[in-house]
Amino acid sequence: MATGVSRSTGTGTGRWEDAAVHVLIVPSAFSGSLTAGQAAAAMAQGWSRAAPHDVLAQVPISDGGPGFVDVVAATAGGRLHACVTTDPLGRPVPATILLVEGDGRRTAYVESAHAVGLHLLAPAERDPSHTTSFGMGPLLSAAVDLGATRIVVGLGGSGTNDAGAGLLTALGVGHRSRLGCGGLALLDTREDDLGGLETARQRFTGIDLVAATDTEAPLLGLKGTSAMSAVAKGASEQQAQRLENAIGHFASVVSRVQPPAKNLLSGALLRPEREPGAGASGGLGYALRLLGARPTGGVRAVLDAARFDTLLAAADLVVTGEASFDWESLHGPVMQVAAAAGQVGVPAVVIAGQALVGRREAMAGGISGVYAVAERRSQVDAMLADPAGTLTARAARVARTWSPHRP
Repeated sequence: MATGVSRSTGTGTGRWEDAAVHVLIVPSAFSGSLTAGQAAAAMAQGWSRAAPHDVLAQVPISDGGPGFVDVVAATAGGRLHACVTTDPLGRPVPATILLVEGDGRRTAYVESAHAVGLHLLAPAERDPSHTTSFGMGPLLSAAVDLGATRIVVGLGGSGTNDAGAGLLTALGVGHRSRLGCGGLALLDTREDDLGGLETARQRFTGIDLVAATDTEAPLLGLKGTSAMSAVAKGASEQQAQRLENAIGHFASVVSRVQPPAKNLLSGALLRPEREPGAGASGGLGYALRLLGARPTGGVRAVLDAARFDTLLAAADLVVTGEASFDWESLHGPVMQVAAAAGQVGVPAVVIAGQALVGRREAMAGGISGVYAVAERRSQVDAMLADPAGTLTARAARVARTWSPHRP
């Protein structure tokens, strides 16, 4: 169920001026300052201050990266199970798995950032040539042991670039000394290093395994995981190229051990390394596909868990937001929320820390209005000093524009 619901205590007359507006507040995290849940709460506080008669529902969202489990728990409920896994350097770290019962199944939500997150590494430790996704194995195994019939893995924010080889070896594929030492070591992969791949895949027979990704990047190529994100994880340009070669070699060996299936209609080979989302989280999307996972968008997974479409059917307005509404936002979570609203004719507005996209481009994407907390450079310091307070104040001003006033 959605959180943060408040209802009018007024009698109402049926006139638009007196009618309560049903508002869905659907922000992602304001990176570096507020979690998605904190942002939703600040927006709701400001809106209620200006329009106390409105009906509000908070649905914080994530693209599958850090915060994925928390936002699903906030909207879908369920039970959190604590466990221990390892970080990209093999050190023990705590993690949580969310179990949600419903629709005749038990769904486990797993967040890859708990095991492979870049935030787990100090700046001097960030080197995707050697970091490993091994810690994802214990998380998936724990989800299976908890009786999950569906496992949704949120992918994003990783500090690894090993094509998920670490995950595979944690599930019994080959030896950790070969596949669990980071992406660069994959250049030496041989076919006999992949023994147990089919057995690992069979562990998920009867389980709906879902890879909820923050990107549609393939594993390899100019738009693949090494080219697009290795440098941001601490690699040099030269290391990024070497990682591309290493995981390319790994994928070619995998294709010999587990030949790709064919499209039943076209006869074309279905090569998992080329599929959209295979490059998510340094190639964890690819490894999950080898295990039989089906892909979905991270935002869509969160919205489905929150039963967003049902909430949207009763909404008059959607308010979404993020730290910076910029050109990348036009393909990000905010626009996905706006697109969903637009499909049922509900207007969507954005409240962002800063707005760097013009009105015309925003409207072309289905956004009815964009409002910045810091409209001028002189306001940025105040926003950073009090992100929740300034967001609350801005939401109140937006509410006065979009919500009718009672006399």
